Amino acid sequence: MSDSDDLDLDGGDAAESGGSSKKRSGGLGNLLPTILKFAAIGIGALIFIVTVSVITYSIMNKGGKSQTVITDPYSPYVGKRPEYAMYTQIGSVTTRTKDNSSVSVDMIIGYDLNDQAASQELFGRQYELRDFIRRYFTSKSSAELGPDREDELKNEIREQLNTRFLDTARARIILFNKLDVMDTF
Repeated sequence: MSDSDDLDLDGGDAAESGGSSKKRSGGLGNLLPTILKFAAIGIGALIFIVTVSVITYSIMNKGGKSQTVITDPYSPYVGKRPEYAMYTQIGSVTTRTKDNSSVSVDMIIGYDLNDQAASQELFGRQYELRDFIRRYFTSKSSAELGPDREDELKNEIREQLNTRFLDTARARIILFNKLDVMDTF
């Protein structure tokens, strides 16, 4: 046998018929290009989606810092708790709730440590703050002032101070030295 002789894998029928046989269509030879074509389309679509996502994210983010801000100072995700300057000149405020219970509050407002403008604004609005606290607790019932709702009260007071009451100063934390609710009989 020489190198130019064809191997007869079909059992000799094709060689004896004079080489006029046609190859069978189908099989792995025709299936492989179809698989490769769909794989290439899938990879191209994946690359396109990733590219569009990255471009969209960079446009939305504009290369700035993260927009996630943790506002709860007692959150376990805050590494070092921030230090605040404390405004304590409000004093004790005693008033009635809307269900005729008596409430006595001594509140402290924490603001940014080196914010002199906030210190001046809080000092200048001392009597307005006392009135705000009186009106706030007058609008609540004794059930709304329970110890289990204290965090909600602090957040609500802080939000109202920052959005409706203070101009340049920002209350960062609210603390109660005293929050006594006494039912009257």
